[in-house]
Amino acid sequence: MIEELLPDSVVAVEAHDDGTEPAPLYPEEEAVVARAVAKRRREFAVVRGCARRAMEKLGVPPQAVLPGERGAPRWPEGLIGSMTHCDGYGAAALVRATDLASLGIDAEPHAPLPEGVLESVALPGEQDRLRRLAAEHPALPWDRLLFSAKESVYKAWFPLTRKWLDFSEADIDLVMDPHGRMHGRFRAALLVPGPVVGGERLGGFEGRWTVQRGLVATAVAVPHI
Repeated sequence: MIEELLPDSVVAVEAHDDGTEPAPLYPEEEAVVARAVAKRRREFAVVRGCARRAMEKLGVPPQAVLPGERGAPRWPEGLIGSMTHCDGYGAAALVRATDLASLGIDAEPHAPLPEGVLESVALPGEQDRLRRLAAEHPALPWDRLLFSAKESVYKAWFPLTRKWLDFSEADIDLVMDPHGRMHGRFRAALLVPGPVVGGERLGGFEGRWTVQRGLVATAVAVPHI
């Protein structure tokens, strides 16, 4: 599901929780979640299992993935990537740093956001667009798609800037596939100075989204310039 949203150079590995025990963690990873509740430990292990399988597909020896600044994963030299998890699902996407400048993925349950959350994450213009989209395509959870898109944008933004990006600092425009299928694209206009890639300051990111298998998924791939 995630892989179809990303360029061919990206390797994505997904896991649907079927109740089997996830792959063992490295000792240094175990130390990170030693005091975490069982659900958190399981999610942590599932996505790292996905990441290690992606490393193998790229010809990189599997190794520990530890959280770095603001929790962003620290990848092996020469790789960039992103991870996501929600109830019953986890995924990791990795690519060689020579192929992309940055990468962000997110998955969420196919369900409306909890009451009050949309108002705290969406700009007035975004809320207006969501109302129009919901009127035209009421079966899709547009508020959850917007939230997921903002998460993917942040995950692509942070490795390039090492700075926080608030929900209000990216204006997301979601676009439905013209043939009416359950996927589409989005444009994130940055409302603060964007990262510099290849000597050029970016004004926004392009992304893709899909809704399937009870999940909402979004992805942003930032090319080299």
